[in-house]
Amino acid sequence: MSRPAPSAFRVVAPIGVAQLVGYGGAYYMPAILAGPIGRDLGLPATATFAGLSAALVVSSFMGPRVGQWIDRGGARMALVAANICFAAGLLLLAAAHGPWLLAAGWIVMGVGMGLGFYETAFAALTLLYGVNARNLISGVTLIAGFTSTVGWPLTALLEVHYGWRAALLFWAAANIFVALPLNLLLPAQSAMPRPSATQDDERPRDPQDEASDRAAMIAVAVMFAATSFVSSGLSAVMPNLLTQFGLTAASAIAASALVGPSQIAGRLAEMFFLRRFHPVMSARLATVFLPIGVVALAFGGPIFSTVFVMFYGVGNGIITISRGTLPLAIFGPSGYGRRVGLLAAPARISGALAPLLLGMLLDVSGAASLYVTGALNLAGLAALGFVVSRAR
Repeated sequence: MSRPAPSAFRVVAPIGVAQLVGYGGAYYMPAILAGPIGRDLGLPATATFAGLSAALVVSSFMGPRVGQWIDRGGARMALVAANICFAAGLLLLAAAHGPWLLAAGWIVMGVGMGLGFYETAFAALTLLYGVNARNLISGVTLIAGFTSTVGWPLTALLEVHYGWRAALLFWAAANIFVALPLNLLLPAQSAMPRPSATQDDERPRDPQDEASDRAAMIAVAVMFAATSFVSSGLSAVMPNLLTQFGLTAASAIAASALVGPSQIAGRLAEMFFLRRFHPVMSARLATVFLPIGVVALAFGGPIFSTVFVMFYGVGNGIITISRGTLPLAIFGPSGYGRRVGLLAAPARISGALAPLLLGMLLDVSGAASLYVTGALNLAGLAALGFVVSRAR
């Protein structure tokens, strides 16, 4: 007799906290430490951001292979291996006295990102709970959504009192002594019952269905890549963008701080309201929020800056969940790991390029950079128009 899946809280809480540690020490860390690292090593602060971009590119090439491993029940080991890679990469960064060890550290961190970011966590939940994983995916992103709220102040505090090397050592230790044991609590998926096949899954699929699947994969990949560019780019330039629309530096930072709470609000809305609708509908709604905010800021001026930030945050919070729920709802749980790996590759590449490209555009025109972000979200909305919604 097969074992039932464990309680949702027993799985979601550890994965969510482990994701918070992983993202806090890798993805969010440069925003605080890029300046101090650059000053100490005699490098521009952009060298650290370039390292993050390189790491994301490395992770993008790993996606499909890691996904196949996950589909064979390797999600728990992938998450554990990611914590080891994060710790090793952070130790290399902490020991760096020049660009070469800095680059090596980011490459190792990139391997960790490919093994253990959201996509792996989503696949682990799908292997355990099948088509019922949607709300659990929302729960993980809800916990990890506090990463900037916890990670940025903590990293800044450690840097001020002990230096940037100590801050990196702290995150390395957190990966080994906090995140890794939490990920080991995840049941081995190979021992869990797989989702039972439906009659539709058992029937041979005709070429028209396969063509429909390919079109849906392309459409979802375009939507993920477009919105990933917006999310990564705005995260890097938001305060500078707002100052170009008339806000003081202090006001821009205060308004930008609303992104985190707004994302949490979006994720709560997904968990308690939007769950009634097909994930394609949720994703379409999410892509519309930012363009509304763009119009408000462009034509209303700085008084609408808070509206812009909050609309962006709510939409981005829902889109983050869509990265896990859309592939599950459209294609089903079979081969889920490989699919999310394929879909994550272009999104990570576009996210890696976004801070540089949007920053360059911002130097030329704040209005142009604002309109580009809105247009990309609308492109994502248009791409979803090609998705044939099939609830699984």
